[in-house]
Amino acid sequence: MISSKGLTIQQLRSFVAVADEQQFTAAAEILNLAQPSISAQIRLLERALGTPLFQRSHRPVKLTYAGIELLPLARQVLRSVDNVVHGVSEVEALRRGHVTVGATPSLASTLLPSALARFHRNYPGVSTTIVERDSVDLLEELESAALDLALVIMPVPRPTLDSVVLAIEQLVVVVARDHPLAKRTRVSISDLDGVPMIIFREGYDLRSATFDAFNRAGISVTVALDGAEMGSVLSLVAANLGAAIVPSIVATDDQSVKVLHLRSPALERTISLVRPLHHTPSRAAEALSKEITTFLSENRWSKSASLDLRLIHA
Repeated sequence: MISSKGLTIQQLRSFVAVADEQQFTAAAEILNLAQPSISAQIRLLERALGTPLFQRSHRPVKLTYAGIELLPLARQVLRSVDNVVHGVSEVEALRRGHVTVGATPSLASTLLPSALARFHRNYPGVSTTIVERDSVDLLEELESAALDLALVIMPVPRPTLDSVVLAIEQLVVVVARDHPLAKRTRVSISDLDGVPMIIFREGYDLRSATFDAFNRAGISVTVALDGAEMGSVLSLVAANLGAAIVPSIVATDDQSVKVLHLRSPALERTISLVRPLHHTPSRAAEALSKEITTFLSENRWSKSASLDLRLIHA
C-alpha cells in the first residue's frame, strides 16, 4: 500500500541524486551527507511507496520500473519546491513582492505619489496597488486584511488597528484671485457666512470637516457647487465658482488661487499611518511604511507648506 505519510523532500533529493550518480557513495558526496544517511532516506522512501526503487544487486545501481516512473515526478516536485524557496527569498530580499496601500483622496494626490516614486526607485521589483477611499472605509478594509497599510485622517479609533500619527496639517480657505476676500491673508469661519462654497463629494473627510466648522461657528454653508473632487477643486475655485476649504499642502504651490489662513480656532487634521495590529506585515509593507515616514521626516513633501505641516513622527 502506497502512503505519502512521512514522505519528505530530503528523501526525494536523495532518490534523484542516487538515480543520477548511480552510486550511493557518489550521491552522498553530492548532497554532502554520509552514505548511511542516503541509504536510510531511500529505504524510508521505498517503505512509504511500498516498492523498491533501485536494483541494488547491479553495479552501478539501476532503477526499477517503479523508480523509472518516479524519477520525472520527483524532479518536477523538487523544481517546484526550489521555485517556492527562490520566490520567498526574492520577496524577503524585496526583489519581488506586492503591497496594497490605501489613502484618502487628498493624501492619494499629494503625499502618496512622491513617497511611492521614492519607494519604486529603491524597490523596482515590488508592485503596488492603491486604494482610494474615505478614512472609515479604509479602516474597514484594513480590518478585513484587504490593505497592508493606509494613510488616513484620524481620530478614528479601532482596537484591531495600530496607528502612528505622522503630521498635523492646517486646513486653509482658497478663493479666486479676483474674489472679494482675495485682498486678505486671514479669515475666520464666520467671515465665510454667505460666501458661496465648493463642497467635496460624499466620502471626503474634508466635506464633514467643512460642515462641522460652519456648525460650530453657528452659521450655515452656502453651497455653490457640490460633489467636487480633489483633482478639480482648485480649478473650480480659480474659475470663481466659489471658495473651498482644503488641506494647505494641496493649495500652497498653486498660483491660480489665493490661500487664506484661518484665524483661531484654526482647522487642523491629523494624518496617520495605520496597519492591522494582529497581522504580521510583509517585508514590502514594512519597507513602504518606512519610506513614507522617512519621506516626511526629511521634509520633502512641500517646502512651501512647511509652516502648515507639523511633523509628529520622524
